[in-house]
Amino acid sequence: MDGISIAAASGMQSRMQSLEMLANNLANVETGGYKADREFYSLYTGDDATSDPQTGDMSTLPVIETQWTDQSQGTLHQTSNPFDFAVDGNGMFAVQTASGVRYTRNGSFRLSPAGALTTAGGDSILSKTGGQILLQPGLPVEVLPDGTVQQGGQSAGQMELASFDPGGIEKVGLNYFAPLAGAKAKPATGTVLQGRIEASNVGPAESSIRLVAIMRQFEMLQKAMNLGDELNRRAIEEVARVTS
Repeated sequence: MDGISIAAASGMQSRMQSLEMLANNLANVETGGYKADREFYSLYTGDDATSDPQTGDMSTLPVIETQWTDQSQGTLHQTSNPFDFAVDGNGMFAVQTASGVRYTRNGSFRLSPAGALTTAGGDSILSKTGGQILLQPGLPVEVLPDGTVQQGGQSAGQMELASFDPGGIEKVGLNYFAPLAGAKAKPATGTVLQGRIEASNVGPAESSIRLVAIMRQFEMLQKAMNLGDELNRRAIEEVARVTS
């Protein structure tokens, strides 16, 4: 394969990965607490690459080296649900799942039949003591800025809030995050707001513009690959004509 086709194919592959990531972001515009994924582009040199005889430069090709999650805070929307919570500032809710402790910014909680405060999926919200937060159904619930849950003026427990250094956590599913090996949770500095939900931090307008731009780039690379194929075809025909 010629250099034009190789470069175009590599560029098309990286744009396809970008499209998949962007499509997933757009699909979760309405998902509470969702954090957008972003790509980090880099260049690589193949094992069989040769240097330019005139400049000595090695040929490089584009590639998405890794992806990262944008942890910026989304808009906090007011709701009428007393079991909706949002962290204004730094911090995430600790949740006990079947796979271990996970962390989330999605504070759309429920009350289980047993009276435990849980996520919409049924995972228990952890208290600072490591256990569940048990409430009495039918009684008003009040949550203080530090995450303390009260009923009738009595504390039912304090929600565990934690923060991590950048790059210390990885996304698991849509809204959960798991600490990487060696990463330690730190006390959160944000405050808990009751009756609010953090929206996704995906910008629909920005993402739509990026989607159009990536599609156009893909089309240009596709045309470049077709051009490379045409040049190869003509070169083969010329060689055949000379040798015949």
